[in-house]
Amino acid sequence: METTLNIPQYKMNEEQEKKAILRKYRALLHALKPKLKPGDKEQVRAAFEVAAEAHKNMRRKSGEPYILHPIAVATICVEEIGLGVTSCICALLHDTVEDTDITLEFLQREFGAEVTKIVDGLTKIANVLDSNISQQAENFRKILLTLTDDPRVILIKLADRLHNMRTLESMRREKQLKISSETVYVYAPLAHRMGLYNIKTELEDLAMKYLEPDSYRYIAQKLDNTKRERARYINDFIRPLKEKITNAHFVDFEIYGRPKSIHSIWHKMKKKGVSFEEVYDLFAIRIILNSPPDREKEDCWKVYSMVTDEYTPSPERLRDWLSNPKSNGYEALHTTVMGPQGKWVEVQIRTKRMNDIAEKGLAAHWKYKEETTEESRFDKWIRQIRDMLENPETNSVDFLQDFKTSFLAEDIYVYTPKGDIKMLPVGSSALDFAFSIHTKIGESCIGAKVNHKLVPISHKLRSGDQVEIITSSKQKPKAEWLKFVVTSKAKSKIKDSLKEEKRTIGEEGKLLLTKRLEQMHIPATQVQFEEIAGYFKINSTLDLFYEIAIKRIDLNEVKQWSYSGDKIVFPKPEKVSPEEKSNSNKILAKKDTELIIFGESSDKIKYSLANCCKPIPGDDVFGFITQGEGLKIHRTNCPNAARLLANYGHRVVKTKWVKNKEISFLTGIKIIGLDDVGVINKITNLISGTLKINISALTIEAKDGLFEGNVKLYVHDRDELENLVKRLTDLPGIEKVERYDTENSI
Repeated sequence: METTLNIPQYKMNEEQEKKAILRKYRALLHALKPKLKPGDKEQVRAAFEVAAEAHKNMRRKSGEPYILHPIAVATICVEEIGLGVTSCICALLHDTVEDTDITLEFLQREFGAEVTKIVDGLTKIANVLDSNISQQAENFRKILLTLTDDPRVILIKLADRLHNMRTLESMRREKQLKISSETVYVYAPLAHRMGLYNIKTELEDLAMKYLEPDSYRYIAQKLDNTKRERARYINDFIRPLKEKITNAHFVDFEIYGRPKSIHSIWHKMKKKGVSFEEVYDLFAIRIILNSPPDREKEDCWKVYSMVTDEYTPSPERLRDWLSNPKSNGYEALHTTVMGPQGKWVEVQIRTKRMNDIAEKGLAAHWKYKEETTEESRFDKWIRQIRDMLENPETNSVDFLQDFKTSFLAEDIYVYTPKGDIKMLPVGSSALDFAFSIHTKIGESCIGAKVNHKLVPISHKLRSGDQVEIITSSKQKPKAEWLKFVVTSKAKSKIKDSLKEEKRTIGEEGKLLLTKRLEQMHIPATQVQFEEIAGYFKINSTLDLFYEIAIKRIDLNEVKQWSYSGDKIVFPKPEKVSPEEKSNSNKILAKKDTELIIFGESSDKIKYSLANCCKPIPGDDVFGFITQGEGLKIHRTNCPNAARLLANYGHRVVKTKWVKNKEISFLTGIKIIGLDDVGVINKITNLISGTLKINISALTIEAKDGLFEGNVKLYVHDRDELENLVKRLTDLPGIEKVERYDTENSI
């Protein structure tokens, strides 16, 4: 769903529009043709006509007729996700109940219960995601309920999001940032978990186009410039492999190269601190075999043997997802080999069935499900989510973060002492493993043996580890355990246990308070307890009793209370000065401000710069209203930006820099170069002497002929910093200069 306009913004007359709509609709029918059964075409036509009539006066932000959006979503469902007729009908109708006069009762009458249920699920998701009243993280639970109920709801929603991302250029900048952050934070990982790798990749690339426009354009241009050279290399690499596979009597197979996504290349550059030219795996070679089910694994390993006979493999880069498929059903063999010219190349080997699941994810999973009675890993994943959702305690503010770490992360495979496999998210500790076996084992866990070596319960596990849990009847869960568990089950069970302990301790506090109230002739009722909790600014009576029991609240205060007219009379708080009151209730204007804040009250308000990303004038930034610390300014590519923009869109404030050469900002640069005589002198002369930039701190470390320097300095804006970086890079002996954002670099 998106905001609509009734005024066209582009040039196309009514006749041309009708032809465009009809052309797109016919293309949809053509894509759906292999799946149509008798009567289906009429149902699809009816859905198209209902949607076209309902949206006839509506236009998208681009000015084009709105009906083109549901047709595009339906086409993505059919062509790119592999869904069928029912999903196509639902996609055509997905915005009707929310945006038009069409009711669920009407859909039930015209299209039946199944279509109505899915459209209802899609409407509820739209209401959750577009709501600014409560946090999206809190409401995301409702979306997941639809996933476990009917996964087609999520698949259609992913198609809807993909089309909105493809047409995002018509939106305002702040809307682009919010939608892109939400996409990269929630939808791309969800697409990955559903096995939709192509859609996940495209969502990440499109989000990057708006969140990191400079980096996106830079990598896209580089890929374009090296296209011909890459194609030549791929052909040279493939030629001997093709010959080998053909000689081994594999008749039906495909082998081709495909470029890695812009987002994954950028991620590698950032993670490894390398330039575009230093990213070795810019593409992957894919080999797809047409093998019968009983020979799939055998054939894949045979081809792997041929690949590694021709090219030397990197042993630590073998990924065997044939023996242990991912929880979303993905199966393949991945290896990295040394190709011609000393270049590393990733090779992926899979069968047509495996490729179908890799391309179409969940839709293909259903198609092949009839061939096996065994519960798949995807089914187990869905079941785990359902278990988590049924726990009444899973409505906390950090729900979405828990969901991401528990269910959207990659998997590791860990073995029990008997050799059984447990699948856990990356980052899981020995304690997560203990809780995955049984709650009681988790609660009494005091340590573990990983590969026969004793480790603490916080020890992070890796794929292939064999884990034995050590327990003690005297052990009890502790609050610090929450810091080193990532699975939802472990977190919720630890919280339950802590709450139970709190309740037990709280009973003592309740008795103390009751006794003291009786001495003051104040009735000890639930109403009075709630009033007292409010007086102490405590959220619940359980917390009140607990605070009293651990002596954090002094019951001597009760002596100052009185009881009148069924109410406790508390002493009045000390008077607050008007100035203090003003400071606590609103953000004050700041003199000589260098940011314009677009808000209702004033365009110049008090703010602080976020330490996590250290913005400076010229950076693309947004304001975020914190709880207790006023307005914080973050860069749009800040490590925390995606989470803030996705979860708390209603607390984001549009901001823009204005030039102010009077104010300097602390930032940092890292310099790497050859450890040569006089190089440090050249650097400091350029910064302080030539460019007149004030240095705050400088550290230099030399090792094996190279030096690494960290410089903290004061600049006026991004232009000044970029000029400095360029001038430093031009100095002889300097290999790399880059900005850093965190405080701990010096």
